[in-house]
Amino acid sequence: MAASAIPIVDFQKYGLNVTDPKSVTSDVLETTAEEIYDAFSTIGFLYLINHGIEQRKVDAMFAVSKSFFDQPMEEKMKFLQNHQDCFHGYIALESEKGNIKNPVADFKEAFNFTAKDDGAWLADLPEFKSTTFPFFDDVIQLSERVLDVLSIGLKLQDRNFLRDCHRQMGRKGNTTTLRSNYYPPLTGPVKPGQARFGQHTDYGTITLLFQDDIGGLEVMNTDDVYVPAKPIPGAIVVIIGDLMQRWTADQLKATKHRVLIPESEVKKRQYRQSLAFFVNPDDDTIIKSLDGSDKYDPILTLDYLQREFIQMY
Repeated sequence: MAASAIPIVDFQKYGLNVTDPKSVTSDVLETTAEEIYDAFSTIGFLYLINHGIEQRKVDAMFAVSKSFFDQPMEEKMKFLQNHQDCFHGYIALESEKGNIKNPVADFKEAFNFTAKDDGAWLADLPEFKSTTFPFFDDVIQLSERVLDVLSIGLKLQDRNFLRDCHRQMGRKGNTTTLRSNYYPPLTGPVKPGQARFGQHTDYGTITLLFQDDIGGLEVMNTDDVYVPAKPIPGAIVVIIGDLMQRWTADQLKATKHRVLIPESEVKKRQYRQSLAFFVNPDDDTIIKSLDGSDKYDPILTLDYLQREFIQMY
């Protein structure tokens, strides 16, 4: 276990650098699956290194996102997310909260991107589109490989089970979302109790989180104590979501995490960015306990996600 209590898993043998994933032997997959299962069944978080997504693509995403957030508010509001019938678009400062019990909204902005076949709304952001589409494809492929080893770690009879439940990622019929988070510099006092991103668990299957070098993410460890998830160059933080915890009847843990207002005046004046890839099953997937225990009532993926999203805004 790493000093931060978040394990580090080397994914080089099944990352995107492996051009033919079918060439990877079962024993290699099972070793990686065991490491990932151990992390997800305890703390629910891990650092994934040697995953095969090039850092230049991550940097390009941060750059194009920053150029969007640097625009005047009236320009950004043209892309405001409609929470009633879609999951993509701009989320304005102080308009959502991670901790739904907190009366104060979070001090951050975001931009959600869901399906490539809904890309017409990006016509006015050509650079954003040309950077986002290929990055989105890469992260889908990596997510599928993580789901493969998770199926093995869970000892499912069908090793393609989880991959098959996410077939529509990047298309209509699936709400998997690439979110660009932007935490602007703090130039004045914040509201009492306000956070950058309040305490929460993620809603879906897994999340792949790309951090900048500023830091600020905190994860609740197995002792119910928050520890910093310090940025590791080139590493992705992978997080278990609520639907995966339900699916596995609590075998895998959806862990609480948060981003607080920095105490340091220097860090308060810095902006912070992250990219979160929220992996969700296809909309029509029924989530029921894989072990047959019926620990949780079966629920349709889209019904669960819509119920949770409504409470955020």
